Amino acid sequence: MPIRNRRAAALPAKLSRSWLLINAAKEEDFAPGLASEADSVIFDLEASVPDDQKAGARQSVMEALNGGMTAWVRISPTTSEHWEDDVAALSRADGLRGVMLAETERPDQVTYTAMHLKAGTPVIALVESALGVENATQIASAPGTFRLAFGTNDFRKDVGVSADPMALAYARSRLVIASRVGGLPGAIDGPTPADADDAATAEACEVTASMGMTGKLSLNRAQVDAVNKGLSPSEDELAWARELIEAHESGASIGDGSYLPRLTRARKIASLADSYGLWNA
Repeated sequence: MPIRNRRAAALPAKLSRSWLLINAAKEEDFAPGLASEADSVIFDLEASVPDDQKAGARQSVMEALNGGMTAWVRISPTTSEHWEDDVAALSRADGLRGVMLAETERPDQVTYTAMHLKAGTPVIALVESALGVENATQIASAPGTFRLAFGTNDFRKDVGVSADPMALAYARSRLVIASRVGGLPGAIDGPTPADADDAATAEACEVTASMGMTGKLSLNRAQVDAVNKGLSPSEDELAWARELIEAHESGASIGDGSYLPRLTRARKIASLADSYGLWNA
């Protein structure tokens, strides 16, 4: 039986930084993906699988999830003829961690999907269009929504903008703010190209983090280490947090009005570092 990376398996999905997409038609990639350092793994039944291969890919996913593997699954949009088959099958999947709903544009699409799965199955709303971005707050507040994710490539096709961070800043901000309003974990950013090297991935993660997003999709398991590092507290942040917390525990006095907010920030960094195995590294 394939063994899931134990560190990643123990990490709550609300804290997942790297979200590795694996073509569901390539079952030989399932086990290596699950053994990788990806915080969360998604078997992709949607964009990466041609229509004439979806039935076979869906069967492979079901055999994997009922055979000891655990993973998320990206499913077809509610407007697709394949959506009903996807949710009908996955409602019987033992190892399903949740689904990512492609082309989410309205809140009812998330709720409708959740209603067709086992009770409590989380749904990540993948926003890939102008309409989805404009409805992000309502989507984030819909029953069933677990996190928001940004489908950058399809969004660019929909609105005709470039990949320049400035061109995508408005959409990213909308998802970040909507996630906050909806009480969700941080939004998940779109992927870098599958052939991007560590330097390019790290640069992309700087944009992701600067926009307030806390996760990132990945198309290549060779990128997940760079994503995890890029979306974790930095060494400087860890040193600052440790120093402030130690000083506070030693009886440091409150100097000004910024002290308590800084202490809260330091404790959040410490909590994340502990979850990611960095605090005592």
